[in-house]
This record gives sequence, structure tokens and C-alpha cells, in this order.
Amino acid sequence: MPTVLQVLPALDSGGVERGTVEIVAALAADGWTPLVASAGGRLVSSVEAAGGRHIALPLNTKSPVQILRNIERLTRLIRAEKVSLVHARSRAPAWSAFFASRQTGVPFVTTYHGAYGEGGAGKRLYNSVMARGEKVIVASAFMAKLVHRRHGTGDDRLRLIPRGIDPAVFEPSAVGPVRVARVAAGWGIPEGVDVVLLPARLSRWKGQDVLIAAMGRLRRPDLRFVLLGGEAGREGYAETLRALAAKVGVGAQLVFAGHCDDMPAALLRATIVVSPSTEPEAFGRAVIEAQAMARLVIATNHGGAAETVRDGETGLLVPPGDPAALAEALARALNMPDSSRRAIGARARREVRERYTVAEMQRATLEVYEQILGGEHRT
Repeated sequence: MPTVLQVLPALDSGGVERGTVEIVAALAADGWTPLVASAGGRLVSSVEAAGGRHIALPLNTKSPVQILRNIERLTRLIRAEKVSLVHARSRAPAWSAFFASRQTGVPFVTTYHGAYGEGGAGKRLYNSVMARGEKVIVASAFMAKLVHRRHGTGDDRLRLIPRGIDPAVFEPSAVGPVRVARVAAGWGIPEGVDVVLLPARLSRWKGQDVLIAAMGRLRRPDLRFVLLGGEAGREGYAETLRALAAKVGVGAQLVFAGHCDDMPAALLRATIVVSPSTEPEAFGRAVIEAQAMARLVIATNHGGAAETVRDGETGLLVPPGDPAALAEALARALNMPDSSRRAIGARARREVRERYTVAEMQRATLEVYEQILGGEHRT
């Protein structure tokens, strides 16, 4: 059976990393040999538990010198491990993997994970490696159009594979009150207090500042607003957010919760979940996780979220970077009868379970690999 090598910068947290682990599990279950090369991180153990093997390489660098050296490292790895296919998930390691694949004659696949900014010809060239795969996987129709527009990638190479949730994990009835209480206690929030949750790493484009500005307009001292995402490497931005919260008078309502190892319980504790990204999300996995837990989601009306949230039916949509609109949507959601919020959450949960599952994402991705490799792995 074939050996598939996935390459990415590191294995700390995020949708790219979780998707990598999920594909490792699918490959191992189907008898393939899954390898992952990265600079390491806390999810290395998850790769190994899923049946894969991790190879530590310094792929978390944008240094041209290191990218060139990584071509040599990956070339040696591909040959030593008899790799059948390379799947790149991020730009800097993708350049190394692209040339290593060319040197070894091994097929090259990419997942175009982000709507990367383009500040000039150099940046456009840097981004273009993600459109150089024999197949280019995208997670939303928004991303398919973006890749086609920017790089001229045709439908023959584009493959739309949305991200997904595990219905057994993101199942409200499977999360007991003890788990929910444990999460809330970690946040320092007593029972009965409404929680507005923003689950995303601390990054300016994720819109934490928009939520804080909206909080200042909302004037609801009875609420708690939880930012769920680590500060590592972004301590300066975290301090900026704290200062903004103090300025608009909501510092006492804001909770920096860091990483969470029990996302289903965290989402179930939330009254409202928000995704106020100021730049378009390629997909927005946090949105469908919240919807799977039957939460009412307020998301920005662009990118992938505009495909997974139907305004007024499976959530609410607001313009990007608009604290007043977000405050209005929060007030609308919080003032709804509980039955109305539950109805929106139930519709959202039903649609996610029908359309966005990990099992379907895994099946479709392995199908891409099989199409490229043909029937050789079955001999």
C-alpha cells in the first residue's frame, strides 16, 4: 500500500493541524502508511495515536536558505521512505515539497487553506505554490472561485472538499453537566450567567477587537465574553485587546480562556457563539462545530461562513468589521425566546450532520489520492 507524506509548518493547534491528523487516521484505517513532517508541537502525539509517524524537520520557517535546505531534507525522506504522494498544507513547506516532489517524480497535492493576502508580485508568487498541485483541494466554493481567479486553476484540478466534524464528538447529548461545569469553572463563570464565546486563535483578522467594541455598545454587564484561543506569540495583541476592553468599560466581563481540550463542552456552555473575522475565512470550522452543538452562531457575511450559515435560519450574518452591526445581532439573539434560539440551533445542527462530517472529508481526500495514483496501490 502507498505511503503518503503530509507536510506543514508545525503541529500545535488549528484547523490545518487537525485536518492533518484526521487524514492520518483515515490512511491508517485503510492500510496506507501515513507520514507527517513538521517542526513538531503538541499534536505530534495525536498523529502517532492515529496511526501515523512524525518526522521532525524545520519546516516552520520562511527563510529562503532554510527552504532550500528543506528541499534536500524532503528529497532524502521521500526516497528513504518510498513515499508515493506528497500533500502540502502550507506555503513555505509547500515550496520545499514541490521541488522535492519534482526531483523524485512523486505526485504533489496541495490544500489551499487560506485566502492569503496579495501585496505584490512577490507575494503572489509565494502564494502560487498552493495552486501547483496535481490536485488542489479547497474547502469552500468561495475558495474555489478565489483560486481560479488568482491562478487560473481549472475545474479539472480543483477539488472541493469541505471540512467536517465528528458527529459522535460534537453531540450535545453526549456532553454531561460535569464536563460543562468543569469548563465554566476554568473560566471563572458561575452557573446561570450567559456566555458569548469566540473560539479562535488570537489574531487580528479573527475579529476579537470587533467583538470587544460591540460589547461596549451592547452595555450588558450581566454577560461574560470568552475569547477561547492561546496567546503564545501574540501577547502584544492580547494586551491591546485588554486595553480596548478597559477603554470601552467591559474589562470585567472579558475572559481570556486560552486553549481548551473539551471544545464540545465549551460550546455547550455558550449561549451565543460568534465568528467575527474581518477577512474571509477559507471555511470556518469553528462555525460548524458550534452549529453541530446546536448553538446559535453569529458570523461575518463573507468567505466560507456565508456558505454554512443561512441568515435567520441557521444563524445570523453581519458585515465584516462592523461593531454596531455585531452588537445589534447580539442583542437580537439574546432577546430571542429560548425556543427560537433552540429552533435555529436545531436546524443548523441537522444541516451540519448532513453535509459536513469528518468521515466524508476523509473519504473524499483519499479518493483524490487514489485518482492520482491509479490502481497501483491495489496490486
